[in-house]
Amino acid sequence: MANHKATKKDTRQATKRRDRNRYYGKTTRNAIRDLKEIKDEKAYGESLPEVISMIDKLAKKGVIHKNKAGNLKSKLSKKAAVKA
Repeated sequence: MANHKATKKDTRQATKRRDRNRYYGKTTRNAIRDLKEIKDEKAYGESLPEVISMIDKLAKKGVIHKNKAGNLKSKLSKKAAVKA
């Protein structure tokens, strides 16, 4: 265990950040899963920008890599183009 006050604080902050990142990551994965299950093309098109925004926020915060975010957005957008 850490002995310095600053190191103890850093450990507490890292724990909070990890929990927050896990929550947002899981929420986004659930949103992607729900989006993929939508069969109606109009509903899919309306939900797509919200999910893409969630993915962008994860990439900006460093929870996921920017290339992974791009790949996810590309696949979801390609599916929207096929449905249209």
